[in-house]
Order: sequence, then structure tokens, then C-alpha cells
Amino acid sequence: MIDMKNIKPLFIAFLLVCSSTYGQTARQKRAEGLFNNFSFVKAIEHYQKLIDKNDNKDYALRKLGDTYIMLRMPEKAIEVYSQVVKQPNVPSEYYYYYAQVLRANGDYKESKIWMKKFREAGNKADSRVKEFFKEGDLASGIFNSYERYTLSKLDINTEFNDFGAIEFGDEIYFTSSRDIGVSVDRLYAWDEQPFLDIFKTNKEGASVASTTRVDGEVNTNKFHDGPVTFSADGTKMYFSRNNHEGKKQISDKKGTGQVAIYSADLVNGIWTNVEPISLSNPNYLVYNPSLSHDGTQLYFASDMPGGFGGTDIYVSDIDDDGNFGEPKNLGNVVNTEGNESFPFIHKDGVLYFSSDGHVGMGLLDVFATVTDDDGNYLNVINLGDPINSKKDDFTFYLSEDGFEGYVASNRKGGVGNDDIYAFNRIPPLRLKGQIFDSVNNEPIAGAKVVLGRKNGEEIAYFITGEDGSYEHLIDRDADFVLSGSKEKYNDISKDFNSFGLEKQKEIIVDLNIAMAPIEDVVLLADLETIYFDLDKDNIRPDAAVELDKVVALMNKYPGMVIRLESHTDSRAPDAYNMDLSNRRAKSTYQYIVSQGIDAARITQYEGFGETQLVNKCSNGVKCSEDEHQLNRRTEFVIIKMK
Repeated sequence: MIDMKNIKPLFIAFLLVCSSTYGQTARQKRAEGLFNNFSFVKAIEHYQKLIDKNDNKDYALRKLGDTYIMLRMPEKAIEVYSQVVKQPNVPSEYYYYYAQVLRANGDYKESKIWMKKFREAGNKADSRVKEFFKEGDLASGIFNSYERYTLSKLDINTEFNDFGAIEFGDEIYFTSSRDIGVSVDRLYAWDEQPFLDIFKTNKEGASVASTTRVDGEVNTNKFHDGPVTFSADGTKMYFSRNNHEGKKQISDKKGTGQVAIYSADLVNGIWTNVEPISLSNPNYLVYNPSLSHDGTQLYFASDMPGGFGGTDIYVSDIDDDGNFGEPKNLGNVVNTEGNESFPFIHKDGVLYFSSDGHVGMGLLDVFATVTDDDGNYLNVINLGDPINSKKDDFTFYLSEDGFEGYVASNRKGGVGNDDIYAFNRIPPLRLKGQIFDSVNNEPIAGAKVVLGRKNGEEIAYFITGEDGSYEHLIDRDADFVLSGSKEKYNDISKDFNSFGLEKQKEIIVDLNIAMAPIEDVVLLADLETIYFDLDKDNIRPDAAVELDKVVALMNKYPGMVIRLESHTDSRAPDAYNMDLSNRRAKSTYQYIVSQGIDAARITQYEGFGETQLVNKCSNGVKCSEDEHQLNRRTEFVIIKMK
């Protein structure tokens, strides 16, 4: 048995292909990662590199157009999509995307033409046409085709209002109006429920029974308390509370109670030192705080003068002494004439918030922001179903690793009015596999793998790396066809699907299929080339070692039939070199037969003299001895494997 792991490759060119395809794979992975982490500005650069290098160009063009949509650049997207829709076997949704950007650029006539093409491509019943895109929220639709969430009810919900869940350590903190038997001075007139308090429960086995009211001065019996946000070390809390003086709530001129942000310190396990922060004001709402992971910025909602509508999202810088800077409105990309509230700033810098002003699925919906490298807001994306519903969806929280979190909603089917739901964020499914040579079971680098649908649409293609591997992000709950090809190999293909894989982050498709070499393929069996001394045709000891490997392969594959081809360097007359190469081919043939291989399995042994040099060293060219040595060689060609 030959140990293939310890044999060097036959061709230098083979190595060069491997190293370049590895770079292509890395570029594509980087681009995909940036796209799926909202880093669209940087993604543009990487997709453009793929296009410039003609590396999976068709797919990269599609994603480049998608990226421009995310950044609210329809004038850029239209240039790209106009090329995309001309691609052979392009996914039909790009007819729709093109129709939308045409409409966004004012070309309604052309838009109708492409909308018709989209319908005729088998999409008459497409729900996106009827529902999600009816208001033209193209960016949200494209992004949500890559994102999936699963939603489940938490056992901490009651018949009262429960919302604002966040994690700190092993505990879940949230806000609730549940009646826990403490003295309640009065009910909230709006819904006749007790006033809100801050509660906590262990994440493991969380239930109503395990839930307790947070100790300390952060809860009151006369005012609403919560939701909350924490400093990274857990020693500082910011939370919403009715603005008050003593026991009297502060109201505006219309008698509406105002809300402020308060801070508290954790001292000996108890929350104390409660006081309103300087941003609070008796004349308007300042509430729903979210502290950045590094503690340098506080995001909040307010209806302070100078905003765009009802309540807007603001941010204030925090200096080293804990002082708050002037509040900054996040601008009209984030804020609308409606109400924006409940901001949550994730560790990775993405801001999530709820709004009834942006295009949504119902009342309040949860949105995510898209920024450029300088932090300027470029777009917002609706997180879609099931995070959002036809009712109010708010207090979105995402764990640091980005895979799970909580959202509150008053959607149908809950326990009370507002309920807390846990979700798992299901990232795009990662497809993985490898391609091997059927002769030697070694991986094939540089093979082209095409990912498509059964209807003939081509989704993308990718080139296998040095280890024969490939990977790509794919949709869930869909049918696919994978095809593999490479020059001098028989094509392969395999059908597979991604149904029922909600709990999986990747799928390893068994396309670890051996690609069979076709006739006249040079044996890339990772053998050393058989070399000869100058003007000699005898088998050198190092050549004998390699020929023994050929013998072992032929014993392993009894149906293998080969042909031998020998070559010389350019020194000596052409006719002499032709004769010398024939003698070398014969010597090689005789050695293999002497080891017990049936002579009928070597159909031909032929010399080519100096007619097929592997480098520049032709007649009259000055070369080193090592360079000339590369041309004094014997190669092996598989005729058949049966």
C-alpha cells in the first residue's frame, strides 16, 4: 500500500493552482462574512475584488448589487443588476430586484417589463410580491432571505405585561407589571395593572416560580421601573422610571406622566445610589436606555424638541468621569415622523430598535441599522418574520455571540398582554464538501463546483482549494444540485436539499465523490517524476523507488492500463534525443514488467525527445543543470481504469 501523504506532487503547475484557489476561497468567505454582519461598505470592496479577478464573477456581481441596495444606493444597484439579469440561469428573484431598482430610479415602464418576466419565471404565487415587498422594502427582503430565526415562549410570562428581557451573567432581567403580593398604592390607570418593576430569574430553568423582584432601591410601589441596561462589569445599571419629585410624579402640561433615566450602583449585592441622570428633563420623555459595551455611549428614546416625529433615538457620549455629553439625534435614516424607541446597541456596533414609522409588518417592528466605516447611518432593515408580527414587537436583545436573544410582543397566542419570547438566530446554512481523484483518493484542487437549482438556475460556483474542499452559504428548506468538473476528469453531480435543518449551522454534502480521470490524463498520483542522468537510459535508484510506486498502484487497481512517455533535455542533436528518449521509455517499461505487471497493461512506451520541454531551456538557451534535469523525465498516462 502506498502512503500518499508522504509523496510530493508531480507538477509544479499543480501547486500553483492550489495556492491561487485557496486565495479565491478566502476572499469569498471574507466577503460573505462581511455581508452577513451588516458590514456592507467593506463587503463592496471584497466583492469587487472577486469580480476584478474573475473569481466566481456572476455570483459576486449579484451580491454586489444586493450590497448597494443595503446601502440605499439604487443608482449603483441598477448598473450592477442590469448585468446580472443577463447572466445565463440567473435566479429569477433578480428579475424582481431589477424591477424594483428601476422603479426606484423612475423608470416605471422598464420596471413593469421585468416584473412581468419575474411572474413568468414561475413566481405568480410568490408571497413576497403580495406582502413583504408591496411597500418597496427591497433591502429587508434581500437580507431576510439569508437570515432565519426560531421563536419560543418563555415560562416567565404571566397574564400581566412582561417585556424588556436582557441577560447578565447567568440571569435574565426583565420588566413586568405582575402582582407579587407587595403593597401596591394604586393601579396604572391606562390598563389597570400594577406599575412596572424590575425582575430577574436564572436563565437555566427560568419560570414564574423562579422569578424574583430585584432587591434594592430600583423598584418602587408608585412608579414604573424598567427596562434596564448594565455596564460590562455589572456594577452600574441604567433604567427607566417615571420622573418625579419626592412621591409626586412629574407630568407635562397635558397631565401626561413623564419618564426619565435613572442610574444605580451595585453595592454589596444591593442596587443603591439611585438618581436621575443629567439627560433627564421634566418637560419631555427620556427613556429606554441601552449602554454600549465599552460604556462610552448611552442610547435612548426621547420626544425632546427638535426631533423628526413622536419619539426619536438619541445617543450621548459618556466621559471617564461618568458625565453625559449633549444628546445627538441619530438622524432621518433612523428616525421618522412616527415613533422610534427601545434601542439596543449590540457589542458588534449594530443598533436595533423598534419603529412604527418605517415600512413594517404591523405596528411596532424591530429594525437593524446599516452604517459605513465612519459610523454614519445608511439604511435600516426590517428583521422580518418571526421576530416581527402584525402587532407590537419591541425590546429586542441579542446575545454577544449573536445566536440567541429575546423580543417582546403582544401578538396573538401569548399568555398576557405583552409577552417575552426567546429566539435562536439561525445563520445562513454553510455547505461543505470535498472532491477527490478516484485513482489515488487524493483531493483535487482547482475543480469547479457549481451550485444550482433543479430548474437550471445557477446560484454560484466556486473553485476547490488545495485540499479539494469547497464551502458556501446556502438557503434553508430548498432543493439544490451540485456539479463538479475539471479538465481531463469526468463530470459529476449530486442532488441534495436543506429541509429540516433549523438546528444545524452547516451541512456537509456527500459530494466527496471521486472524479474519474478520462482517457489520456496524466497520472496526478503525487509521484516524483522519473529522472535520468545526462545521456543515460538506465534506471537510477531514486527512479526505481518511484517506479515501485507505479507498480503498487497497478497492483491496487488491476484494471489500470497505462502508457509511458519519456523526454530529454535540449542538449545533443534532435535525432539523437529522440532515440535516447525511446531507450528511456523502453527501460522504464522493462522495469515495470520485471516487477510482475502484465506487459499488456502498458499499451505503449514512446519517446518524445526534446519536443515537449517543461521550461525555457530550448536549443541555445543558457540553463542550469537543475533546469535541464526537469526535462529528462518519464510521465505516465492512464488509458483506462476498468
